[in-house]
Amino acid sequence: MKLLQVGLLTLSSMLAFSSPVFAGEAEDKGLAISKESKNRDLGWRDSQAEMEMLLKNQHGETSTRQMKIKSMEQENDGDKSLTIFNSPNDVKGTAFLSFSHPTTNDEQWLYLPALKRVKRISSRNKSGSFMGSEFSFEDLTSFEIEKYDYKYIKDETINGVDCWVVEQYPRDKYSGYKRRVVWIDKAEYRTQKTDFYDRKNTLLKTLTFSQYNQYVNKYWRASQLEMVNHQSGKSTLLTWKNYQFQKGLDEKDFNKNALKRAR
Repeated sequence: MKLLQVGLLTLSSMLAFSSPVFAGEAEDKGLAISKESKNRDLGWRDSQAEMEMLLKNQHGETSTRQMKIKSMEQENDGDKSLTIFNSPNDVKGTAFLSFSHPTTNDEQWLYLPALKRVKRISSRNKSGSFMGSEFSFEDLTSFEIEKYDYKYIKDETINGVDCWVVEQYPRDKYSGYKRRVVWIDKAEYRTQKTDFYDRKNTLLKTLTFSQYNQYVNKYWRASQLEMVNHQSGKSTLLTWKNYQFQKGLDEKDFNKNALKRAR
């Protein structure tokens, strides 16, 4: 099956991926690889899953949070997602709503039950920490091709997986990152690892994807995502379970009123 999927790439893509890459071609190859990765994950319509967030500080002390995540694709736009905290009690009822957009500012809101109000997340503050984790608000938006410029760097094998290595440069001036370096596997075009460099171009964080499973005979999702902050010594491990796809979610499940009634 993997050989068949690779064989179905267009001839132009095959030539681009197999030929030597010169300075003027690296951008095109990086864009082509990233587009194919995005295209292979289109059409899932909506999904929901449960997630555990394990926070670890620089001293090794941990705390755990339980969440439910709902997501929905948008035609000609980025994804919508709703994150609901179920435990512990100090964050229970907190809800986060995110609308991703390819070319305009993403829209994000956070409902804080203790204050009984919805807080809009400013685009200027997108690099801030999400609920004390090593994930920023920026990290919680869907990947959209138009948000970056691209450059193919090299081929590399990590953990026995043959990958392309692509640099992605955010176009948003308010991004917290100078660049991202992404390892995309050649077999299924899944992201295996991402290095995040801060605005000073210093390595800030590494996100590792593991334990991939396939759903609806097409869509791959990693069961574990670990974000390690190299500058603070902190880390966040996300463990996903009970994925369900195409459950009939619609617009009313993803509006600001849904934040307050989220359960």
